Amino acid sequence: MTFADLFAIIRKHIVTAVICFVAVVAVAGGYAFLASPQYSATAQIIATYNSSQDSGNAGDINQQNTGGTYVSNQIKSYPTLATTETVLKPVIAKLNLDMSVKELGSRLSVTNPSNTAFVNITATAGAADQSATIANAVADSLSDIVEHDLYAKGVASPITLTVVQRAVVPQEPSAPNKKLCIAAGLVLGLIIGIFAALVKDLLSTKVEETSDVRSIVHASALGSIPKNDVLEGTRPIIIAEPNGPITEEYRRIRSNIKFLQVNQEEGRGQLLVISSTSASEGKTTTAVNTAAVLAENGARVLLIDADLRHPSVAHHLGIEGNVGLAHVLSGQMTPVDVVQNYWKPNLHILPAGKRPANASLLLNSDMMKMLVDQALLQYDYVIIDTAPLTVSNDAVVFGSWTNGVILVTARGICRKKSLDEIAESLRTAKVPVLGFVFNFANPKKEHKGAYYYYYDDSPRRSSRRGRKH
Repeated sequence: MTFADLFAIIRKHIVTAVICFVAVVAVAGGYAFLASPQYSATAQIIATYNSSQDSGNAGDINQQNTGGTYVSNQIKSYPTLATTETVLKPVIAKLNLDMSVKELGSRLSVTNPSNTAFVNITATAGAADQSATIANAVADSLSDIVEHDLYAKGVASPITLTVVQRAVVPQEPSAPNKKLCIAAGLVLGLIIGIFAALVKDLLSTKVEETSDVRSIVHASALGSIPKNDVLEGTRPIIIAEPNGPITEEYRRIRSNIKFLQVNQEEGRGQLLVISSTSASEGKTTTAVNTAAVLAENGARVLLIDADLRHPSVAHHLGIEGNVGLAHVLSGQMTPVDVVQNYWKPNLHILPAGKRPANASLLLNSDMMKMLVDQALLQYDYVIIDTAPLTVSNDAVVFGSWTNGVILVTARGICRKKSLDEIAESLRTAKVPVLGFVFNFANPKKEHKGAYYYYYDDSPRRSSRRGRKH
């Protein structure tokens, strides 16, 4: 994954990332300003060799070469000794503390700085004066235990502990460190926000943005169409709302179609094969509205409903659909008998007709190829609305005639895994995706400024998922 990929994922799931970031920073800030303050005070002890001990003990220490070596060896154990019951019980009794040895030990931090004879005893408490009192009491208790209780009765201790720095009452709390807490919250919030965005993207099984589709099919978006009830009607959007934002988006698609790399011979029209990964992604809606917007410019357009398994073009346009392509391919009628004029003299529709039992056989026949070849001589654009690629392979066959297909993908419906499988199968068949139309797009993300501009002058409409496929 490159930084560009990471940035794209974060941008796509920016809301999730921001929520996590704000939540972590809020928790860190809440702790910093609401947590009870804790105060720390430190007492310092130094260990020295007691040269006034008797000769017997002196002989023992001389075996370790020098008294200094003996001190350095012993002092390493004092941080642990300071938190034992022997040292802390007298402190609890002296200060009348309402806590156990374990609780008191958890409030202490006892250290022996490297290569020194010092022992630092730090006590932490909710009250400033109590922290100093505890630190000094522990220092006194440790000194007393080392000097009087560690050796045999009547034998002087070879170690003397002297308090060289009494703990003083702290003026500022040691915790929470507000600046550190907020800084840590910012860093941790950033990390968790990015991680949450990555996890959400990993767990997302459906396409949510054009970038999802683009990364899989390696093609450009021809346009992005949001949900709108007008697209459910029996009139193309260019007729229902000729100056609306969605109509302008279809005009954008019309402009982008002119740049598609298709096999087009001189004197022949352009063949556009429109399909989708699965049902209910709006391919028929896209085919119908694309045909209408191309015809608006004066181009001669023929729209063929080649989805013989589930024909929808006639129903979508509110025209007669009982006879059509199936009858032509089976030799029962001629194209002249079934092609219908719609809206403009230059826009013709060839419905699917009744569902045949042998749809695949008819669509892959020489008759279908001859029909399309003949239509390309008479029309500027021939648009084939074909079955979803998970249903049949018809789009691959038609796409091979024009060096590619136009794929319709719908936000929240098209599954990434299915789209990836379809894209791979198209690459294997050497039928590339020429471009894709992104349906049910979020107008707040796709062409935000354009939709805002148009919606200022147009009534807002509620929208729902299209039922066409």
